[in-house]
Amino acid sequence: MVKLYGQKRSISAALAIGRAAGVPHLVFLTDEGRAPDPVGVCQHLPAGSIIICRDYDHPDRVGFAEKLRAVTRTLSQFLLVAGDPGLARAVDADGLHLPQYMLENPPALTAFGLVSAACHDHASLVRAAQLGLDFALVSPVFETASHVGEPALGVHRFARLVKNASIPVVALGGIHAGNAAKLKPFQLMGVAAIGAFIPNV
Repeated sequence: MVKLYGQKRSISAALAIGRAAGVPHLVFLTDEGRAPDPVGVCQHLPAGSIIICRDYDHPDRVGFAEKLRAVTRTLSQFLLVAGDPGLARAVDADGLHLPQYMLENPPALTAFGLVSAACHDHASLVRAAQLGLDFALVSPVFETASHVGEPALGVHRFARLVKNASIPVVALGGIHAGNAAKLKPFQLMGVAAIGAFIPNV
């Protein structure tokens, strides 16, 4: 009963962030350094969440992606593999996530049901829309523990960047329960996070 209570509480905490931001989707990006138990994070996110398998330097990235594929399928979540279409196909992922640099010369995308891209500026947002991608992760909105000391967009610059975007936008970077409501006016597709979704039970 204690474990079940903890799981429900963590799911409620993740949903609270989504509700505060007024978004329908939650996106978790794997990061072995900050979230060493990504399967545990997935288990504390609701069905329909999108999991992006990053960890490009993982010593067993194939096995890592296979493990994520198994848990996301069980939990009715979507799995995207970042930067490796071959691996995405090999583990039967739901789609592919493109780092920004791959937007200039993207791989064939027709094999993937869901494709996203990391976008840090207006030009990349335009390019992602031209390619017909499903959504763009725009970051960093707030200062983030993943890139300590690097400047964040801030709410006002983020607003200008996404105002006329012709592609659904997911906000990423330093989002948590205390600042998620600042994103509600932008009618985003979702919010993405690492630390904010790690269960604290």
